[in-house]
Amino acid sequence: MFKKRSLVSKLWLKYTDRPQYKQYKWERKNYGQEEVNNYFTGTDRLNTLDKITALCKTVPELNLIHSGNAGDVIYALPTIKRIFEVTGTPINLYLKTGKPLVLSGYAAHPLGTVMLNDKMVNMLAPLINQQAYINKCEVYNGQQIHVDLDFFRAKLFSLDNSNIARWCSYITGVTPQLWKSWLTVKADETYKDTIIVARSERYRNSFVDYSFLQNYSNMVFVGVESEYEDMRKAIPNIKWVQVDDFLKLAQIIAGCKLFIGNQSFPFSIAEGLKIPRILEIYFHTANVIPEGEGAHDFFFQEHFEALVKELAI
Repeated sequence: MFKKRSLVSKLWLKYTDRPQYKQYKWERKNYGQEEVNNYFTGTDRLNTLDKITALCKTVPELNLIHSGNAGDVIYALPTIKRIFEVTGTPINLYLKTGKPLVLSGYAAHPLGTVMLNDKMVNMLAPLINQQAYINKCEVYNGQQIHVDLDFFRAKLFSLDNSNIARWCSYITGVTPQLWKSWLTVKADETYKDTIIVARSERYRNSFVDYSFLQNYSNMVFVGVESEYEDMRKAIPNIKWVQVDDFLKLAQIIAGCKLFIGNQSFPFSIAEGLKIPRILEIYFHTANVIPEGEGAHDFFFQEHFEALVKELAI
């Protein structure tokens, strides 16, 4: 369990073991004393598959917590899926709202100053609850937690140049099978001849111009209104589809001919579904790495146009 250190102990740790000191600082900040008993922390952390498997033999359900962002939650699912496949234990995923958002590499975010709010959880939950390896996904409300998936935020490894889909692997010791799909939905076949585009206002590659896509038909944009209005400047003929929840978004993406996007939430869904997809890579934070069937990514314009020409047939 987490134990508060004395001033001398903290200073000693700071100058003798910097990684451990960073871990201690994160734990102290992240957990109030009233929450400590609900978490396995420090030396008791479940950070190997053997430890998790051993615990699963003693509990009827395994409770995990995550506080977002939404894309980070989707990229945590392959690790969760692997835990279920190995242990067979029902898994509950609790989403903690209101965690402050520290902006990096961009000036705005659709949720403002937090990573998850109740509206976002209500949009995420239908998609996550659709997955066979999830017993229940809902808002965290003080439930006992066995595995804290937020520990990747302890700054023990770089989040800028490591694969987001492996972050939860590093802290649990569970290797996800990222070449396999981890999202299963019923595809919306009305989009079978459609190219779906998503491009957030952050993580944009300045070398890329989307205007050549106006030469293609059946273009549909998914995202917030400001992103759509910006995309219309490059592709006047593109249509905008809005959804009530992310299960519907996943069904649309699952049914499309091709998905094109940058390192934003919709791409995490395309990656989880393993449908034909093209990723615009952001030079400064290349932490999304497409893997498996249908995966393509690019840095430069000519490569982008060649990929679309090849795949949009």
